Amino acid sequence: MRLSRYFLPILKENPREAEIVSHRLMLRAGMIRQQGQGSFSWLPLGKRVLDKICRIVREEQDRAGALEILMPTIQSAELWRESGRYDDYGKEMLRIKDRNERDMLFGPTNEEMVTEIFRSYVKSYKDLPLNLYHIQWKFRDEMRPRFGVMRSREFLMKDAYSFDLDYEGAKAAYNRMFVSYLRTFTRMGLQAIPMRADTGPIGGDLSHEFIILAETGESQVFCHRDYLALPVPGAATDFANDGEIDGIVKQWTTPYAATEEMHDEAAWAAVPEADKVSARGIEVGHIFHFGEKYSKPMGAKVMGPDGKEHFVSMGSYGIGPSRLIAAIIEASHDENGIIWPEAVAPFDIGLINMKVGDADCDRICDELYKAFEAAGKDVLYDDTDQRAGGKFATADLIGLPWQVIVGPRGAAAGEVEIKNRKSGERLTLPVAEALAKLGANA
Repeated sequence: MRLSRYFLPILKENPREAEIVSHRLMLRAGMIRQQGQGSFSWLPLGKRVLDKICRIVREEQDRAGALEILMPTIQSAELWRESGRYDDYGKEMLRIKDRNERDMLFGPTNEEMVTEIFRSYVKSYKDLPLNLYHIQWKFRDEMRPRFGVMRSREFLMKDAYSFDLDYEGAKAAYNRMFVSYLRTFTRMGLQAIPMRADTGPIGGDLSHEFIILAETGESQVFCHRDYLALPVPGAATDFANDGEIDGIVKQWTTPYAATEEMHDEAAWAAVPEADKVSARGIEVGHIFHFGEKYSKPMGAKVMGPDGKEHFVSMGSYGIGPSRLIAAIIEASHDENGIIWPEAVAPFDIGLINMKVGDADCDRICDELYKAFEAAGKDVLYDDTDQRAGGKFATADLIGLPWQVIVGPRGAAAGEVEIKNRKSGERLTLPVAEALAKLGANA
């Protein structure tokens, strides 16, 4: 993509309304445009990152055996009255009426609707286990939306819902999602630590928040240092092998890890001082088992192998891709801007022509641009007539993993400069070597 033809509304000054780093950098980098309180338009650069995150989420949900569907954003109030949540949910739910005065709502979550789908079609234990997920915009009328997309009113959510015959089956489904989440966040360049979360009135111990450590995190978290070196399950993980998956979950839940709300001072005191990690953290995912909370009041039951009907045991599993972008920036930035992990960067390479109109610079940039694109690389080619300092500032601000810089002196010698955004390392290489280093052929 040529920058001269791209829509990238860079802001030079820090927006006054931005309280945290991610909100400030997303506005400055032209990723989002605030349309109202807690409401944002996603501009081309931000949409590219959002799409890459959703692709990773989909791949790992599919790998774990979940099936993608898509449910409506506007839901009938009758479903929520069946579950008993319509009056209990609070003012965060946006309640509306259609032209026939029927009570409707803009869905903040989808337990009721997915349970209605399940009960309409699944009648036998032979059709279990089942896990249905979708990626859809949600709305919650937050009292104080703040921090940009970190806590907005309208947000993108991946929510999955599992259905099993009994608790043992539900626990196996929970474990599959647990391992899927470990893989998902690692692929995005994040180190997420599963921390036991409050299960509320339902009780039990099947609830975990996945937390990334960041200085600008929302809350205090506590964990054993072992979490920083635990091996993340690889692509060969067999999600059909419940024993293998259970072993991974045990490994990842044995060391101490807790959010401030769940912190146990007595258990923490037993952790050796040298192994204690106390830091700020940001929640990037939450998985939760709630058993028959929805299946019983909504009549979602199947015929079991014993010839009797059983209310299915359910769980829900959430990741917020839009919120996740802010979390990645909070964890990966410097004073010059964003530093994207390669897997989610909007472009792989920023190609910078230092002197547009110079024959050698133009020729080499065109050669590089074509070669990178032929190799499947996403390239943002700065072919604008902006000054060199402005081009460098833009490249650092939007945080692409690699910058390839072509100036008159180097171009005359057949050389270009390569800069790694994360490390700051710079190399001057012949064109062919630069292409090879970044995964393209001359």
